[in-house]
Amino acid sequence: MRDIDPIRLEVMKNAFDTIADEMALILMRAAHSPIVRDSMDFSTALCDPEGQTLAQGVTTPMHLGSFYDAMRHLITRYAGDVHEGDTFIGNDPYAAAGQHLPDFYIVQPIFLSGRLVGWATTVAHHADVGGIVPGSNALGATEIIQEGIRVPFLKLEERGRPDAKLWEMLRLNVRVPDQLTGDLNAQIAACAAARRGLTELMTRYSVEEVLAYAEELHDYTERLTRAEIREIPDGTYRFTDHIDGLGETPEPIVFEVAVTVAGDAITIDWEGTSAQVEGGVNTPLPFTKAGVYTALRSIMGSELPNCHGFTRAVTVTAPLGTVVNAVYPAPTGARGITGYRIIDCVIAALAPVLPDRVTADGPGGASVPAIGGWHDGRPFVFSETLMGCWGAARGHDGQEGVPHMGANQANVPVELIEANFPIRVRRYGIAPDTGGPGRQRGGHALLREYEFLGESGVLTLRSDKRDFPPHGLDGGEAGSGPVNRVLSGDAERTLPVLVTVPVRLRRGDIFLHVTPSGGGWGDPLTRDPALVLQDVIDEKVSRAAARARYGVVIAGEDRPCLDLAATAALRREGGRMA
Repeated sequence: MRDIDPIRLEVMKNAFDTIADEMALILMRAAHSPIVRDSMDFSTALCDPEGQTLAQGVTTPMHLGSFYDAMRHLITRYAGDVHEGDTFIGNDPYAAAGQHLPDFYIVQPIFLSGRLVGWATTVAHHADVGGIVPGSNALGATEIIQEGIRVPFLKLEERGRPDAKLWEMLRLNVRVPDQLTGDLNAQIAACAAARRGLTELMTRYSVEEVLAYAEELHDYTERLTRAEIREIPDGTYRFTDHIDGLGETPEPIVFEVAVTVAGDAITIDWEGTSAQVEGGVNTPLPFTKAGVYTALRSIMGSELPNCHGFTRAVTVTAPLGTVVNAVYPAPTGARGITGYRIIDCVIAALAPVLPDRVTADGPGGASVPAIGGWHDGRPFVFSETLMGCWGAARGHDGQEGVPHMGANQANVPVELIEANFPIRVRRYGIAPDTGGPGRQRGGHALLREYEFLGESGVLTLRSDKRDFPPHGLDGGEAGSGPVNRVLSGDAERTLPVLVTVPVRLRRGDIFLHVTPSGGGWGDPLTRDPALVLQDVIDEKVSRAAARARYGVVIAGEDRPCLDLAATAALRREGGRMA
């Protein structure tokens, strides 16, 4: 093989990244549904001829690494039957190495002069794929058959000709067919951009040169990854975490992780994790691996390329039939919550040996409210991935208004919700006195209050961390859990964190959701009083909470100021008091 020029390697890496990012931008701009267009719950990737990821677009890190398993499945199934102009579609975790049914893969082979030179791959969370609840996040499903339409990898287009029957079948099985076809066409457009980009690159440099640098990119990334792993002290690090459980009588779902570092390799084992459950939080192994890769990638310091070479130094094992390695017919519709918990577990296990690279626990990912029904004679489905905050770090407070590291997603703007759905957002903002106390304070929770204006509808919700709130680190205290309430006239109902039975809504009903907050870092009594004062001024912390949680006395009726003498005395006496 020819000598590798490190400058040319960097040029190629950035070219691959640019192609993947262009795919992401095209998909976002062309999508129809809010969960793809506004929440950005999708991913794009450019793969080499073997289906190994060369670059991933800027959206959802939790899809990192998941493309490879799906691509190996597709390539094996269609060996000898892949042609220019083909477009593949699939979503099933068991028949297509997918993640959950709402996530449709759209994949196109890339040919140059009759030779297969790469793959354009996308995965997007569709607003609805059928099943027993609008939005297809059926936490109450007991088997995957109930969750929606299952699609193995099929040819949506063959040699450039669309399969009209397959398109018709897909539309017939979902509640909002126009959004489905619109988002699928956006994925197809993104793949077309990747085909153009890669063929232009190979025309400029030659197929052989680009593929040689693609192979070197994998090797280079593996070397960087192994060097990063060598900086972690050898040993086995463990952590136990939980999902609160399903429905009105939840039973905790246990996550046991053992992270073993040995030289330049790392193994993550999930022995001891709960068996798969009759509810949609189970995850297939490819998604578990993707969560592990995301967590490890986040604690590594160097600028590692987002390619398959990263995964070669990482081994992920999980017992079959567990919530992190589900087998048929386990439902997986709300598997995202498990992916977030996988990330949280790995981060927490490594916190004792990498304290400067991790944060205290956060809200456990996105809450996912979904409201669907009929209005003005037409079906509608609204869902979003509602993000919130982070836990505190050793050097700074937890951030607010940011996504979980597993999903670079956004909350749907209020104006777009109100313009497109029979929903009014009555309140949206930061919930005061929620961030976990600490020398560095955890991020505060977000509050969103929806008023239903439609004729009839149902509400489902995926949230967590009421019974097992976000933990703090190094003496920091836990963050707050979620609030889920429905107000119907004079009646008020508190919902479980994972709603398994859809809640009927009438016109005028109000749904209030407050996300969990972030855990604190360090002893709250060592927090700089000036920072507490600023939080009071910003209306993030009340005067009472400043005194009770931080031992800080705020004086001044109209203009808050510190009473330093009273603060020092209160802290000397043992600190906090109501």
